[in-house]
Amino acid sequence: MTEAVGGRTIDDVLTRMTATLSAMPRELAARRTFLATYQRTTRAVAEALEAAAFEDPGWVEAWDVVFADLYLDALEADLAGDPRHRAPRPWRLAFDAPPTLPPLRQVLLGINAHINYDLPQALLGVISDADFTDPVLLDRRRRDHERIDGVLAARVAAEDDELSAQSAKSVIDRVLTPLNRAASTRFLREARTKVWHNTMELQRARVVGPEAYAVRLAELEVLSAARIADLLAPGQVLLRLAIAGFGVVLPPEG
Repeated sequence: MTEAVGGRTIDDVLTRMTATLSAMPRELAARRTFLATYQRTTRAVAEALEAAAFEDPGWVEAWDVVFADLYLDALEADLAGDPRHRAPRPWRLAFDAPPTLPPLRQVLLGINAHINYDLPQALLGVISDADFTDPVLLDRRRRDHERIDGVLAARVAAEDDELSAQSAKSVIDRVLTPLNRAASTRFLREARTKVWHNTMELQRARVVGPEAYAVRLAELEVLSAARIADLLAPGQVLLRLAIAGFGVVLPPEG
């Protein structure tokens, strides 16, 4: 792999995930489930990088490092329990979800917090202000951003099988499995379109200055937390998301 952020690579991210998973108490099964899922997905991204699936693999790897760090930093802050370094609210809601929730619901919570709240920040972490003024480069970044959908979509069935093996499915869950897999792919694609919109909104605020950016990021945190709250409501999550959508949208600055 090429060197990414600070000389770190996606292999370093996988090493950090392995160490965190090994040290995590067994009773934190829900958090272990999401981390293990994320680790498998990260391996899939690493394989896609090796297979030259992206236009700019060095940039994608740097982005993946920044993106994963946002989740791992939030997880470590939550595990440490230090009130001075609290995880962002979307992650706190996801981490504090009832442990009795099915593994699929736990993973959906983590994916939602990570994509809606962390992903725009990760993109800004690897796209400079100057890059945003270069339409050719920015379009290349957007295309690689969208290519991640292909990697994730290829993992949906395998991850569903993995999670199903961890808990018994109800009759209705088994009947809805093909629909749920198709819906998961569509929701991820929809969310990434909204992520790009939110990234552009945050970038406009970043150009104005740190205070403006902080205000807009706080708005995104509230919206992302509200969507996690939606996911915690009883009922068939994927069917409900078909109405509400998976992603969130920052409104134009007033």
